[in-house]
Amino acid sequence: MLLGAHTPAKNPLSEAEARGAEFVQIFLSAPRSYKKPLVRMDTEELRAAALPIYVHAPYIINVASPNNRIRIPARQTLAQACEAAERIDAHGVIVHGGHVGDDEETAVGFERWRKAIDSFDTSVPILIENTAGGGNAVLRSTANYGPLFEVLGDRNVGICLDTCHAWAAGEDLDVSVQSILASVGRIDLLHCNDSKDPQDSRRDRHENLGNGEIPEDMLLTCIRLADAPVLLETPGGVDEHITDLAWLRERV
Repeated sequence: MLLGAHTPAKNPLSEAEARGAEFVQIFLSAPRSYKKPLVRMDTEELRAAALPIYVHAPYIINVASPNNRIRIPARQTLAQACEAAERIDAHGVIVHGGHVGDDEETAVGFERWRKAIDSFDTSVPILIENTAGGGNAVLRSTANYGPLFEVLGDRNVGICLDTCHAWAAGEDLDVSVQSILASVGRIDLLHCNDSKDPQDSRRDRHENLGNGEIPEDMLLTCIRLADAPVLLETPGGVDEHITDLAWLRERV
């Protein structure tokens, strides 16, 4: 089981070494912008690294939106994120599931996801992440992974499960994992975050492991059942991530 962390993008290999992380996740462009990622000066160094690197696509992406002025730029931004991830030989691109319109059925978003994936070619797996709130969110309920993946079929997509998001959406993490495994058969990446807020808060506020509201036993059961690389997106920098990684290694 690999243990990693989201780090600043400037020197991710050094950031990983400082934390004792076995892999990293970075942004390749501003997280709240449609701006195209620049070609990095350290592209060849990152490609040659033995350390797995994952890329988080901008938060602003919503390929499930009913609004063409949001949906089409979102597809283009996702394609650009994947192109940039290919340049560094990334292991995956993580992107949030997005939201449909307030008066629409969630299932409408499944077809919009299919069209988004079919709108460009990429060799990098696209890992779709669950979200914490919003009644019209495509993946606020992890039960929606099953029908979404029925629509997506055998396309190059996977699952990124965020523990804080599932907790904030009102789910028991062990039930979420078992539901996904039963319907899709795998989880490709686990964003392991505690939560500052109570269950079903619909608030996406990450906390350091063991300091939040998620019961320790539930979080650890989720990690073991998921059987996937475990990545921290917890608050703080190097020192806090060292502590969180030690928390995981002691218990898992």
